[in-house]
Amino acid sequence: MEQRAQSGFSKKLLQYLNDSPTAYHAVENAAAHLRENGYQELKETEKWVLEQGGRYFVTKNGSCIIAFAIGDGSPAEKGFRIIGAHTDSPGLKIKPDACTVTPDGYVKVNVEIYGGVILSTWFDRPLALAGRVIVREGRGLREKLVRIHKPVLMIPNLCIHFHREVNDKCSYNKQTEMLPFLSMKKENVEKGDYLLCLIEEETGIKREDILDHELFLYEYQEGIFAGREGEFISASRIDDLAMVYAGLTALTESRDGGSSYKVFAAFDNEEVGSASAQGARSGFLLHTLDRICKNLGLTEEEYFQAVASSTSISADTAHAVHPNYSDRHDPESRPVLGGGPVIKYSASQRYSTTAVGAAHFMEICARAGVPCQKFVNRNDIAGGSTIGPAISSLTTIPTVDIGIPILAMHSVREFGAAADNVYTEMAFQAYYEEREEFGDKDGV
Repeated sequence: MEQRAQSGFSKKLLQYLNDSPTAYHAVENAAAHLRENGYQELKETEKWVLEQGGRYFVTKNGSCIIAFAIGDGSPAEKGFRIIGAHTDSPGLKIKPDACTVTPDGYVKVNVEIYGGVILSTWFDRPLALAGRVIVREGRGLREKLVRIHKPVLMIPNLCIHFHREVNDKCSYNKQTEMLPFLSMKKENVEKGDYLLCLIEEETGIKREDILDHELFLYEYQEGIFAGREGEFISASRIDDLAMVYAGLTALTESRDGGSSYKVFAAFDNEEVGSASAQGARSGFLLHTLDRICKNLGLTEEEYFQAVASSTSISADTAHAVHPNYSDRHDPESRPVLGGGPVIKYSASQRYSTTAVGAAHFMEICARAGVPCQKFVNRNDIAGGSTIGPAISSLTTIPTVDIGIPILAMHSVREFGAAADNVYTEMAFQAYYEEREEFGDKDGV
């Protein structure tokens, strides 16, 4: 496993992180991976014709993707085996009116905070630009992905001489102090043209054809292996693209066949509540499951049986104990880097784990030879949430919340162990390949 962590899976994971600066790129790269492994793309707007043993995927908004493999027999018997993750990460999104020119001649980019960003980590780092633009093409509109992988932006810190309390009080005004610096003012250039000119110069897309955009900043420095023996990964967007890649790889590498139907779903907008057409609180997953069943000739009653027979794993990163802040964790619940995937519990249902779901996942890990850990927040420190409660409440499918343990969650650069990613992918494969039900769902 250690050799695989360094020479195989983890290197491919790191490449996926580096190649996916936005949710749009994460889905584009996921789709390419699926095509390479025999998955056929479906369109929501077209008629589906599914075949036994077929492999398919469908996308929404360019930032959400659901892939599935058709099993033997009817899903009404054994249901769906679902792994869910999310494609978005906290960051800085460029506002529609992008640029402003100060009286001193600086050109700054107007940005909006997306999700729970650790603001201080974005300072003094070379920043690049990526996302999508909507362009006029003939009489229609077309979406184009863009990535300007150059250090074109920077948010410089204020020197300590003018801010001597900076090491005692780390607080930033999101409107005035988080605006990245692009260039100095140029003669005969309108302030609204600076960003569009940059896009045109770097991509060849004419600025007059750009009607709108959804663009994000990202760290120019790529992710790396770190630590004395390269056992750690230091990279942006580990939360949650590491879980996206683990689920995606488990789907394509696990054995097909059997009566269960394998499903992998990666949603957008988890970091801001999942309440969007492409988020986990939408009907996209339910609609997809419904279309699968109807396309295979199941009755409405059999569809309800299929849903009731299904299980789900919500895969999102977990909080490892920080060696410099160990008191922030519950004294008895202390997951560490390298200790395997973490099962997450919450009495307030911030996570969707039940005892039955946790036991099921522990059995899966045991069969795969994978260690696992447990996490629950301190009573006096509120934690975040995941797509788990959204999936379980919307679909009524029992869901367990798990994830690899990491440090610096929501920093521009996060930190985890290579081994945990390998362990989790192994557990996901075992889940997809599982041949026996765990317990009696109505009686446990």
